[in-house]
Amino acid sequence: MDENSGQIRDYRDLIVWKEAVDIAELVYSLTRTFPREEAFGITSQMRRSAVSVPSNIAEGFGRAQKRSFVQFLRIAQGSLKELETQALLAARVGLLSAEQVASFMEQTERLGKRLVRYVRSLERSSPRS
Repeated sequence: MDENSGQIRDYRDLIVWKEAVDIAELVYSLTRTFPREEAFGITSQMRRSAVSVPSNIAEGFGRAQKRSFVQFLRIAQGSLKELETQALLAARVGLLSAEQVASFMEQTERLGKRLVRYVRSLERSSPRS
């Protein structure tokens, strides 16, 4: 398997996983400023969605079967869309600034496109051993 012509030996070699971890780290930073009363609300939801993206990429890779991996990549895409929705809502209720959400959405959209391309490349490639 190869992501952007590099040899992939471990899920940590995947660009999509690295970008997903960066986004998760950013979510923790952004939500640190949310009010305490949101700890079990949007703060928790955003963190869970953010952690879900790289976690599903890693779990799918660990299954060592292309079909299963593709399914987990699709689950990661779904979690990313959840996260985008939560960030947009956080901005609408005044928890994130317009600038914060715009920058955040650029990152999530870039990862989303990369995930779509990666899934398509895996679907076109020969079966993973």
